[in-house]
Amino acid sequence: MLRICVLVSGGGTNLQAIIDAIESGKITDTEIACVISNNKGAYALERAKNAGIEALCISPKDYDQRSDFNKALIEKIDEHNIDLVVLAGFLVVIPPEMIKKYERRIINVHPSLIPSFCGTGYYGLKVHEAALKRGVKVSGATVHFVDEGTDTGPIILQKAVEVLPDDTPEVLQRRIMEQAEWELLPAAIDMIAHGKV
Repeated sequence: MLRICVLVSGGGTNLQAIIDAIESGKITDTEIACVISNNKGAYALERAKNAGIEALCISPKDYDQRSDFNKALIEKIDEHNIDLVVLAGFLVVIPPEMIKKYERRIINVHPSLIPSFCGTGYYGLKVHEAALKRGVKVSGATVHFVDEGTDTGPIILQKAVEVLPDDTPEVLQRRIMEQAEWELLPAAIDMIAHGKV
């Protein structure tokens, strides 16, 4: 049984996709051991509670030093005997010591086809604004392992999504979530659970 911890900062739509995929059997041999957010008001925490999953807030704002937050985050993940950490819209830099400790055991979903529109500063709507400004005809999403860089780890899965002429960043964001992110993240987790990555 693959024990996962999902790290979230906002609404938790990717978390919901994982919960739904486990319930429907798209993901097997996997359980969400806990959900951790850096944001007390994140709706993702409500989604976790509604699904009977332990939901915790560990925020850098609650610690005097970043190193204390890093330590608390790693300790909480260790406590739950986690096999895989899933970043699902987590807007906090992952501590280097955690990346080292959980090498090839942290994955992230990014709303573009890496290496396009990724790296420092590319998150949320900013990714889609940049894609539209550049005039790309195809965007999409990528699930990748997390390493010390920003969006630089080995790619697991990618899916392309068409960009339409009248797209706004919000419309494109929604289409990429629905057509790519919500499919790729559960698929990658299931592949990892069955040793296919």
